[in-house]
Amino acid sequence: MNHFHNSGLTLRRSIANTRLLGVALVLWVAVGLAACGDKEKRVGQALASVNGEEITVLQLNDELQHANVPAVQQETASKQLLESLIDRQLLQNEAVKDKIDREPKVVQAVERAKALIIAQAYMQKRIGVIVKPTAAEVEEYFNKNPQYFSERKQFDMRELVIASADMNDELKKAMDRAKSLDEVAAWLDANHVKYGRMQLSRTSADLAPELSAKLAAMPAGQLFIVREGDRTLLISLADIKESPVVLAQATRQIEQFLFNKKNKDAAEAELKRLRASAKIEYLNKTEKSASASASASAAAVSVPAAAPPVAAPPAPVADNGEINARAGLGLK
Repeated sequence: MNHFHNSGLTLRRSIANTRLLGVALVLWVAVGLAACGDKEKRVGQALASVNGEEITVLQLNDELQHANVPAVQQETASKQLLESLIDRQLLQNEAVKDKIDREPKVVQAVERAKALIIAQAYMQKRIGVIVKPTAAEVEEYFNKNPQYFSERKQFDMRELVIASADMNDELKKAMDRAKSLDEVAAWLDANHVKYGRMQLSRTSADLAPELSAKLAAMPAGQLFIVREGDRTLLISLADIKESPVVLAQATRQIEQFLFNKKNKDAAEAELKRLRASAKIEYLNKTEKSASASASASAAAVSVPAAAPPVAAPPAPVADNGEINARAGLGLK
């Protein structure tokens, strides 16, 4: 019973979000047809008419598809989504009356959205269907990356969180003298420095290889500092445990990673081909370096990124022992 109740709640939320999104975006996307002078008659069986503008079955089916509505719930969802389309049409009509569709920012936003959609559609058509990674490919990746799987380690840490403005040379000296995080906390209390306490665990699969190696070499109780914007973390490495993962547990993650990587590689190869055959002139030399990356163009057309299934990108670690949290531990 709870299953059906939760499904219905999820459906209502999905439709509500779709409706709200339609209201929010209509002022700059839906009016794009008018901005481009597109007054073509809509094709399909009409379901409703809003001041003479028809809403068709094709439009409703498109909304159902984007809302990911299960077949058994489509009848109920259709009624709600039809009302959403009516709301959208009303807003679009008013936007056109007020000439909002002609405002430069709106026209620019519509053109950008149009260009991205067309570019992505081309890329998807060009790449075609990417073959699912084979069992052999999955096993090969598993065996080549033991630090993520068979030799994975878990790092248990305790931390004190302070404002970065309170991080000074005196506190660093106190940490150098301290034998435990509790001693650091006592110093903070004595010097009226506000802080919070936290505990966390990270595995070698969550961290950059360089950072994992440094943590694995640290003795239990080692203190170190992580800077993260306006706050600083004073961390103690409490324990290191073996936390291996077998191939069966990692298979789905590895499959997704390899699939995304194939998509990304295919997209970059196509962009490289197009660039090689195109005549590209940089009229503003200061923009050349920022514009020359084919991989950046691939990201712009929403090609799935190929991030490791369980690992972060390499992170710099400063010589003075202060670890860059944004690229390393990823603490937020």
